[in-house]
Amino acid sequence: MANRLFRKKSVDQILSDAEHGGSGLAKILGVRDLVSLGIAAIVGAGIFSTIGLASYNGGPAVSLLFVFVAFACVFTALSYAQFASTVPVSGSAYTYAYVAFGELFAWIIGWALVLEYAVSNMVVAISWSQYFVSMLEGFGIHLPKWMTMAPGYALDAHQKFLEVGIENMEKIDKVALQAYDTAPRILDIPIILDIPAGLITFLVTWLVYIGIKESRKASNIMVLIKIGIILAVILGGIFFVKPENWVPFAPNGMGGVMSGVAAVFFAFIGFDSISTTAEECKNPQRDLPKAMIYCLLICAVLYVAITLVLTGMVNYKELNVKDPLAYVFEYVGFDHMAGIISVTSVIAITSALLVFQLAQPRIWMTMSRDGLLWKKFATIHPKYKTPSFATIVTGIVVAIPALFFKMDFFVDLTSVGTFFAFILVCCGVLYMDHSGLSKRSKFKVPYINGKYLVGIGLIIGIILALKFSGESISDWMSMGSTAILLHKSLVIVFWLVWIVLSVLSFKYNFSLLPVTGILINLYLMSELGASNWIIFILWLVAGLVIYFGYGYRNSKLRNLDAKEEIK
Repeated sequence: MANRLFRKKSVDQILSDAEHGGSGLAKILGVRDLVSLGIAAIVGAGIFSTIGLASYNGGPAVSLLFVFVAFACVFTALSYAQFASTVPVSGSAYTYAYVAFGELFAWIIGWALVLEYAVSNMVVAISWSQYFVSMLEGFGIHLPKWMTMAPGYALDAHQKFLEVGIENMEKIDKVALQAYDTAPRILDIPIILDIPAGLITFLVTWLVYIGIKESRKASNIMVLIKIGIILAVILGGIFFVKPENWVPFAPNGMGGVMSGVAAVFFAFIGFDSISTTAEECKNPQRDLPKAMIYCLLICAVLYVAITLVLTGMVNYKELNVKDPLAYVFEYVGFDHMAGIISVTSVIAITSALLVFQLAQPRIWMTMSRDGLLWKKFATIHPKYKTPSFATIVTGIVVAIPALFFKMDFFVDLTSVGTFFAFILVCCGVLYMDHSGLSKRSKFKVPYINGKYLVGIGLIIGIILALKFSGESISDWMSMGSTAILLHKSLVIVFWLVWIVLSVLSFKYNFSLLPVTGILINLYLMSELGASNWIIFILWLVAGLVIYFGYGYRNSKLRNLDAKEEIK
């Protein structure tokens, strides 16, 4: 059984399966389209919403965190690019894991990607709702509060009202309390839900359903608009920057900066999603690697610039708001710009939602084509040339939770699955190099021999940790074994993995860049809360139940090998 669980698919077999099972998809995307889709996915709720919270916690120094996370993403993007040039099919990291690590790991990654894209879209949909409501209010249209937010916000506000009184509540909590007080009730239970988030999800799902050509056109238009407004924010905001707002640069220390890891990393999520459109590319082996790198570099520059502008225009303490870009211009009295941003942000976030809704059905389609999910998920619409059933299911899976759940619940959870996928893709490149598969790659991660460098980096890392982490070491000493296991286990794993990679790099001359990608992503993972990991593990357990209940028995690769054994 163990051999069957980790049985790998050859590149030739994957390409053959894709040609046979995915021939119904329309091949129309070029490198410009892919870059546009990448920017559409990356520049969305992250820059228009979560960037405010990250700046509030870390101050202007969050701009450095964007640089650090960008490096992690660049190293990972190079690994994705190499796989995409070698295995140009729609499965993204799921397919790559099938080649490098075998079926069980492929399932785990595929299941993690389902979670990543689903919860990412939930965050995007909720953020879209917030900006949409703000935009309507700018035009004098006021929707009832109970139909514009998750019930959790209203319930928390009601509890805070009971504890501290309305005079001690912040403005945002008072709005949520209004929703609780004015909501219709059934058996004295307030009916509160985020209707705009659900509606936009269904509308975007319909657009994705009717065709990739229509989705491409819509994405290209929306990307041009959002890039224009971001450049306007940067160039216009420079005139309102006060250098004294950058002092202190890191008011809450490195702890405050790193607390924004999830939000900052969420802002970069998306470049990997374009790999799911490989079978709709004109020349995926040439265009996908270029598009991934181009869109990531463009977005990294924009993020760093806009973070410095925002924290320069107003004090970082003022940025704990749902719409930071519009807020800073209101703050400096430039109300017209705030109104333009409010309208544009709705368009921008819609484009991000569009790309993620494109990505998830294609993961399900590929897993179904391999026999690991029900055959219905691989259905291609005869007219629209899209994975129709998978697209409909994606819309339902995203829309319903978006009606009821708080955004901050999903942000960290999104990062868990993404980090996991990124690490395995970087590991996969090391396997490709070691096994000789890289010879078939039309794009390769630039090779830098890590034989000595990984180990030297480990020694330097230990020295720096001992020198500058005295407070953290004291915290460790004060913890019991249970607390260390619960809150610091990933930190221990990080250092152990670094030691193992140092040994393996010395032995096998591993490429430095994929190793660096593994370590940076693993370090960022260690900064996430334990509660997110518990939810993620429960999700994986549920996935393994489905795999062993259906996927293992119906795997095309397993059944093919069984037939050959009979012969």
